[in-house]
Amino acid sequence: MAEVCLLDHERRACVIGPFGGSTPGGMRYPDGGGLTAAGRARRESVRLQAARMFEHDVSAVQVAHRLRVSTKSAYQWRRRWRAGGKAALASKGPGGAVCRLSGAQLGRLRAALDGGPAAWGWDQNQRWTLARATTLIARLFHIRYTLRGTSYLLHRLGYAPQVPIHRAAERDEKAIAAWRTTTWVKLRG
Repeated sequence: MAEVCLLDHERRACVIGPFGGSTPGGMRYPDGGGLTAAGRARRESVRLQAARMFEHDVSAVQVAHRLRVSTKSAYQWRRRWRAGGKAALASKGPGGAVCRLSGAQLGRLRAALDGGPAAWGWDQNQRWTLARATTLIARLFHIRYTLRGTSYLLHRLGYAPQVPIHRAAERDEKAIAAWRTTTWVKLRG
């Protein structure tokens, strides 16, 4: 790997070339993130590059400098590499808590939510609230979620918090379509 180090008074900026299109200075991923499978794979490849450098007796500071990561990360990686080899630097998969509902239960929940709140006894208005969704999950699966946990679950399922379109239960779609084709066309001119 060819590298060109820029000499400045702090001697911290380094441009990796010819295949790296990086900017001088800074860390590769300073803000966390990388929760997707592609992000985890990218981070794992950086750790495995570090392992190859450790095999060639490159110091942790130089590894951090070349890979544009913090020295703390490089020292941690070297310690894990010494203890368990390259396998110790492999990705452990996505972080966070495991969903308490199975795939089939998630499908059943999605179908229940798509059926609307009136189908479950909430007919005073046609809106799902977090409290109602939490109660529905408890009724269907006998699993208790907090409101925040329900919010996370619904977000994972693709539901977004928004102001719902409030439509009357007595709404007559045929009358609305007829009004649009006759009266609205006359009003628009």
